[in-house]
Amino acid sequence: MHIRTDHPVLLQTDFTDLELYASGKVRDVYRVDNERLLFVATDRISAFDYVLASGIPHKGRVLTQISLFWFNFLKSVTQNHLITANVSEYPPHLEKYRDDLWGRSMLVMKADMITIECVVRGYISGSAWKEYKQSGAVCGIQLPAGLKESDKLPEPIFTPATKAASGHDENISFEEMTKRAGPELSRKLRSLSLEIYTKAAEYAAGRGIIIADTKFEFGNTPKGLVLGDEVLTPDSSRFWPAEKYQPGRAQDSYDKQYVRDYLEEIRWNKQPPAPALPTEVAARTSEKYTEAYRLLTGRNLDLS
Repeated sequence: MHIRTDHPVLLQTDFTDLELYASGKVRDVYRVDNERLLFVATDRISAFDYVLASGIPHKGRVLTQISLFWFNFLKSVTQNHLITANVSEYPPHLEKYRDDLWGRSMLVMKADMITIECVVRGYISGSAWKEYKQSGAVCGIQLPAGLKESDKLPEPIFTPATKAASGHDENISFEEMTKRAGPELSRKLRSLSLEIYTKAAEYAAGRGIIIADTKFEFGNTPKGLVLGDEVLTPDSSRFWPAEKYQPGRAQDSYDKQYVRDYLEEIRWNKQPPAPALPTEVAARTSEKYTEAYRLLTGRNLDLS
């Protein structure tokens, strides 16, 4: 797929009469009222914990549309925080922002988010691979000896993480999770996360994508426990093309590894200010994101 490099990239949202509730590396969240929030996914991209000076065309739309696909796909397994993503159904005072909100926003229930990320790994890669090489275990879970990088695990494992003060994800054991969140909730989140991952990974495998690992976030609402934020996107997961999968090395991916590799090539010192990306690197990254959407949903992303 050819990606237009002249397409406007949304790096900042500027809804001056709305109350900014939170701003992350990619998403800006606005308070609509006491019960509802507006999630807006920008085209910002981060690497090595810094937001880069340039964005990725269509990235916010891809992340939003993939999340919407999975929310619908998983509705028999878990409730989620989505109210609607149809801009025509938003409150009237948001109408003037229709063009900026179209395709990249969600109106959601406000949730009391659980401050632990629910990570599920079906393959050994990333920080899990580093930990395994040192100890033979991941988050306190002993794994078989002799695993190679990117090997499929005998069964998916639940490896929770929490945010450290620096903003890095910090892997913790399930025992540590139970101390922080309580045993009953911890067991429920582990069971639900493994069920979601298994259902999604089986579906994606039939579409030519390996979901190596992913992270979920949950929150409490008047409806009960819900799946929130984004779900099973290239930003929150490792998506590998099945046809190129080869254990024993790092894998080609549909996520931002292409950007990380470029930043390593130019020997960026990983200190601010973060560099901008060449047009061709941004365009190639956009192609990877939109290709993941097409494979998962069977549809081309509406880029109008």
